[in-house]
Amino acid sequence: MIESPLLDNLTGYIGGRWIDNTGGTTFDVFNPATREVIAKVASMPEDEVLAAVEAGKSALRLTSPWPIETRRKWLEGIRDGLREHREEIGRILCLEHGKPLKEAEGEVEYAAGFFDYCAKHINALDAHTLTEKPKDCTWTVHYRPVGVVGLIVPWNFPIGMIAKKLSAALAAGCPSVIKPASETPLTMVALFALMDKLDLPDGMVNLVMGKASMIGKVLCEHKDVPMLSFTGSTEVGRRLILDTAEQVKKLALELGGNAPFIVFDDADLDVAADNLIANKFRGGGQTCVCANRIFIHEDVAESFGQKLAERVGRMAVGDGMKEGIDIGPLINQAGFDKVKGHLEDALANGATLVAGKKPDELGDGLFFPPTVVMGVDRDMRCYREETFGPLVPMALFRTEEDVIEAGNDTEFGLASYVFTADAARAQRVAAGLRFGHVGWNTGTGPTPEAPFGGMKASGIGREGGLEGLFEFVEAQTVPRGF
Repeated sequence: MIESPLLDNLTGYIGGRWIDNTGGTTFDVFNPATREVIAKVASMPEDEVLAAVEAGKSALRLTSPWPIETRRKWLEGIRDGLREHREEIGRILCLEHGKPLKEAEGEVEYAAGFFDYCAKHINALDAHTLTEKPKDCTWTVHYRPVGVVGLIVPWNFPIGMIAKKLSAALAAGCPSVIKPASETPLTMVALFALMDKLDLPDGMVNLVMGKASMIGKVLCEHKDVPMLSFTGSTEVGRRLILDTAEQVKKLALELGGNAPFIVFDDADLDVAADNLIANKFRGGGQTCVCANRIFIHEDVAESFGQKLAERVGRMAVGDGMKEGIDIGPLINQAGFDKVKGHLEDALANGATLVAGKKPDELGDGLFFPPTVVMGVDRDMRCYREETFGPLVPMALFRTEEDVIEAGNDTEFGLASYVFTADAARAQRVAAGLRFGHVGWNTGTGPTPEAPFGGMKASGIGREGGLEGLFEFVEAQTVPRGF
């Protein structure tokens, strides 16, 4: 079982204190590298989730809002705590998720960056008076907290995803009820152990864990939760839209992706290959922003495939706690089986294996080697669906128009990437791709300083940047007559 000074409590956190797990019900947390149970975490009943909402309501201040400087100190305190305990939180994250230790520690630093950015830019939420005086009035715009917010985060970035949401919520003065994924609750528990030492008002942050269906139902139906922020599948996002429609709740949704990674014939193929490796295999390919469909110009496909195969062949797969590991295990058997199924389908329908293992060579365990296939088309599952694993499916294209159409041939619109030396072409392709993020000669994903979110079925709203800072406030306009 895991031991850590940040995991003295494995229960929920409501109203400024760790709760007693009076019901005694727990769920198991596994290390995907060993498949061993590393913790038993409290599975909370409905009455405790309702109590968390009430605690949040008690911390909400409207007539005498929390001053900006107070909120800035909250953000700075969490930022400093994350950086001070980066190695330990990274270790916890590695053990419950499986991603390599250095990558996990990097995620902690990434998370700290969101609290840092919001702390530095929180004055943007201060009230301002218009210079104009229409209708003989002085007009002041205030940014009011939307209220108690439900924050629901996935397992693939256990600390990064909550940082995006919680930093902006606290900057706005919104109390929160936070639901981590059942696969990775320990990283969130560690975060709450840090926040428990800060001077946060009781009820400002609340942690609930357990049955997603029950917790989601409470947050969707409760009249005192006017907003939900969710990162996860488009399927669940659609359900949240329906389940909150009657109350007209505000939603912030970062949903699924099917990212195109486009390499033109004038691109620097070494740069493109290096960026694809860094982009695709982060988190074992279990990210919404990683390349899912790789489009290679037909004139450079063979050369690019060779460069990619050489790099993939040097990658080490194994337990993320060990030195020199590039890719850890997939999160669970269902995830492994999906990637294997996509590979089987591609090979059965005409794709060729460029690097990696055949499906019948994979063996037991959740370790899936980095795999590259060539000759993918739109009828294959790996083209239509989000694989969420270390499979690189390459398709060929001939013209700029064709690849823009192919890139957009999906209901999703989260992230995309374009590699070309032609600046005018890059601008045309970026404008033509219906994706919220378009990397040009880079495979980099989101950063705290810039807005990130999806188009089409990939979501609503933005996280990061000033746009993300304003996500949890409502503008209130107050004209004053003379």
